[in-house]
Amino acid sequence: MALVLFNKPFGVLCQFSAEPGAPERPTLAQYIDRAGVYPAGRLDLDSEGLLLLTDDGRLQARIADPRFKAAKNYLVQVEGEPDGAALEALRRGVRLKDGMTLPAEVERIEAPALWPRDPPVRFRKTVADCWISLTLREGRNRQVRRMTAAVGHPTLRLVRWRIGEWTVEGLAPGEWREA
Repeated sequence: MALVLFNKPFGVLCQFSAEPGAPERPTLAQYIDRAGVYPAGRLDLDSEGLLLLTDDGRLQARIADPRFKAAKNYLVQVEGEPDGAALEALRRGVRLKDGMTLPAEVERIEAPALWPRDPPVRFRKTVADCWISLTLREGRNRQVRRMTAAVGHPTLRLVRWRIGEWTVEGLAPGEWREA
């Protein structure tokens, strides 16, 4: 069984081949030269961080399927400074168009020592921002972004730091290693 930990850079598609007719974007093939592995879950084009790839279908299901509730931790830069009520709403669960989310673990954190993003997040002198650590046990489409927007603090930068026992720590963007 192979398990690859990959630090997906901003702007990279979570697939090995481009979609016919779609704008040309970097794919996993530009970074990972390990045959026979496939992503266990996805990260949006504009999200960064840990992506797990495996050749084991059962492990892939255990990681990606919400029924198994693998904890996924994200470091999230949000617009504004969420107050206690906004953080508590995330902890209880937020109503989105596709229903209530499960409760999340969330806390404000100091700005983490991350790699620079290319392109950088647009800085605005008149709008504050801060970082939160958010842990989910489900994986809806663009869920973190939708949750922070629902409590009035849109996501500016999103880095998946951990899935279960695996972390992106020590991997630069575009780097991968076998676990």
